[in-house]
Amino acid sequence: MRKIAVITGTRAEYGLLYWIIKGIHEDPKLKLQLIVTGMHLSPEFGLTVREIEKDGFPIAEKIEMLLSSDTEASIATSMGVGMIGFAKAYERLRPDILLALGDRFEILAAVSAAVPFRIPVAHIHGGEVTEGAMDELFRHAITKMSHIHFPAVKIYADRIIQMGEQPENVFCFGAPGLDNLYEMKLLNRIQLAKSLGLPA
Repeated sequence: MRKIAVITGTRAEYGLLYWIIKGIHEDPKLKLQLIVTGMHLSPEFGLTVREIEKDGFPIAEKIEMLLSSDTEASIATSMGVGMIGFAKAYERLRPDILLALGDRFEILAAVSAAVPFRIPVAHIHGGEVTEGAMDELFRHAITKMSHIHFPAVKIYADRIIQMGEQPENVFCFGAPGLDNLYEMKLLNRIQLAKSLGLPA
């Protein structure tokens, strides 16, 4: 059974990962190792870890890393605290692969800590551009430490290849957030009118 560690640090990124997490969890050949960190564990941001628990996914590890400030020093310190937490988690869990999405500093800490353990990393949404933001640097650093790449569109796939990654390891499968639209249960006209308090 392959152990797949999935990192989630924010409600926004959890929403994008939901159907992937569900697919891993329901596959009898895979073992989900869900690692929850960052804003999910902060009362200041609504303790969104409860949403994950409500969805019924087993949480393998909770890593507290977020300081209650967004200064340069607190972000750098949070990254350091996170790397220590991820190192302890990887030592215990020994995942076969790590799945990470995006460009936040929590993800950079998670992927950086995976390098000494030689854990292969699959990165979703690499190759994108956020001009003028530190996320740009984080995203490309995550890409360079990753082994399998799932960019959203061809232009991002091309950028990953231009960065020196092997084309055979770049799979342009689209944005996983689109699964939310595909799986969404739509209201019919009568249900919509009723939900808005309008005559059908």
